[in-house]
Order: sequence, then structure tokens, then C-alpha cells
Amino acid sequence: MPAPISPSGADAVVLGDQAECSGAPTRSAQHGSHAQPGGGPNGASSGVPNNGRTPARSMPGPHMPRVMLDHLTTEARNPASEGLESLSTVQIVQVMNAEDRKVAEAVGRQTEAIARVVDEAADRLSRGGRIVYQGAGTSGRLGVLDAAECPPTFNTESWQVVGLIAGGRDALTTAIEGAEDNPELGAQDLRDIDLGKHDLLVGIATSGRTPYVVGGLRYARQVGAYTVALSCNADAEISGLADTAITPVVGPEVLSGSTRLKAGTATKLVLNMITTGAMVRLGKTFGNLMIDLRPTNSKLWSRAVRIVGQATGIEPDAASDLLDRCDGEVKVAIVACLTESAPDEARRRLAAAGGLVASAVNR
Repeated sequence: MPAPISPSGADAVVLGDQAECSGAPTRSAQHGSHAQPGGGPNGASSGVPNNGRTPARSMPGPHMPRVMLDHLTTEARNPASEGLESLSTVQIVQVMNAEDRKVAEAVGRQTEAIARVVDEAADRLSRGGRIVYQGAGTSGRLGVLDAAECPPTFNTESWQVVGLIAGGRDALTTAIEGAEDNPELGAQDLRDIDLGKHDLLVGIATSGRTPYVVGGLRYARQVGAYTVALSCNADAEISGLADTAITPVVGPEVLSGSTRLKAGTATKLVLNMITTGAMVRLGKTFGNLMIDLRPTNSKLWSRAVRIVGQATGIEPDAASDLLDRCDGEVKVAIVACLTESAPDEARRRLAAAGGLVASAVNR
């Protein structure tokens, strides 16, 4: 069963195929949650090891079906790196760097599709929906990483951006390759978090054919969620299961089939764009300043003070004092300074402006 967790122990992301756990956040009413106090969307709890559902790692053999990968660009041999072991260390690094430069260009060719997803994500978040990432292996880990970084960066609620990884908590640090082979597990993990029509699912599979992700996308379509397929191979199977396909074709990897390299980098770039773009649309930035961050440690407090100073022009000591009076709320401090109002009045202005600082300042 999936269970909300975070690296810090606070609730932040959901890991697919988890045992029952405690301390998960309750869902919003828009999702029809019936969580018990202290429990997750289905009464799940956090912090308990996997309960036997994580598929065991198995050795290859004649009993395992052969998957046809020859047609996949990500599995092809890269002519630039065929003599890799004969190169000097500097040359190895140069080859990798030259290949990495192709990644941004491949992502750039997908800007229109990414922009559609950004707008759809922002709209659904504004109406109480969620962004849900689902993947296996590197793809799943990157989704979990992006989800975990949203609360401290954008002050989102822990349930708003969710990461699901095949194999659960153990799969974050240990390769559990067999977890990706069952499409029903992908569907079940979405049932466990009560995926619905208000949500947006990003199925991440650089190969474009991971059964766990295929099963998840099919289930998401059945319940009316908006579906996105993120892969790095043209004509990917998952592209035909999605409302929008994002397909940065980065070419063969330096190590054939090692999609943690260029394909992984492309995936990270796309996920960065989806959440950052959506949060900009939701008013969680002021210019290019992170005005909704949570100053939960000394580094982040210093960053918050600097942001208040940059947005208002006041000196660091004054910005720190103002931020303290505004209970660490950067947006409130900025509006209070620019409108010469008390913190409560600044909060009222922000509420009336839908959280948009520029609108609150000009009211």
C-alpha cells in the first residue's frame, strides 16, 4: 500500500507498493477522502517496513519472457563511445559531456507539449487536484525526488505532488527490477491513493513500455484523470495511452541501455519544468523569487531574508525583523512592506488576490 513519507520524516511523497504506515496526511474533501485521524487517504500509516508485497529480485533464466528492445533508441549502441575503455579519463568525461549537451536540445523540442501539461497541472492543483508521478527504477526515483522537493520550495501541501515508485520504499536505494513487470501493481498503487478525475498522472518510462507504468496509465484513463506519458523513445507504447505525450529523444546512451544517463537527465529537466511552471502559474513566485519557501532551517531563513530584501529593497536586518513579525511568511512580509501595512492586513490582501503578490500590492 502506498504511504506518504519524506526524507525528513515529515509527510511529503507516496511510495508505490508500500506496507501500511502511520502519520500520513488526510486528503482534501475534493478527493472524497475518508481517512481516519492520523492516517493516509486509505487509513495507511508511515514508517513500517514493506509487508511482503515488494517483489523479490530474481535471476534471469529461461522462465523469464524475452522483451524485444532492439527497436528502442535508448538501447542502441552509441558510435561515439564504442571504444570507451580505451579512452583516457579526460576523454571519457569529454565524450559524456558532448552527449549530455544533446539533452537540452531534445527537451527543447518538446516545449509545446510540456507547456500544455504545465497549464493542465496548474488548473488541477487550483481545483484541489494532484500531480502524481509514477515510474520504476530511475524514472520512479526522479518522480519521488521532484515530489519531495515541492513542499520546502513552494510551500505545497504534502498530498499535492505525489511520487509513486514500483517496489516501494526499498526501491529508492536498491534496484528491485522485477517490480516493474506487473501492470496490475501500477493500477493498484493508484487505487490505493484514490486517483480520480481531478488528478493529473505523469507516467514516466524512458523505454516507453514499462508494464507498471502501462498499467497505471490505463487505470488513470478509466477513472478520468488527465494522463501524461514521459518517455525517451519515439512511438513509445505509453504515448498512445496518454492525453499528452512528452518524448525527448536523446539518442543512444554512452553506456548502451543505461537510461540513468541522458534519459534520466532529460526526465529531471521535464519534471523541473512541470512543477516549477505550475507553481509560477499558481502565484508561488514573484518575478524569479521563491516567495513561498518554508524557512525551516538557518540556510532557508537566510535565503528568505535575502528574498524579502530583494523584493522590497530594505536592508537585511530590517528584512529579518519584518519576516519574524510575519511568522516567517515571505509573501506576507513582501506585501506588508510594499503596502506599508500590518501582517494581518497583508494576509487579507493576499487572500483577496488569490495569493498573487503583484495583485495584492496593487489592490
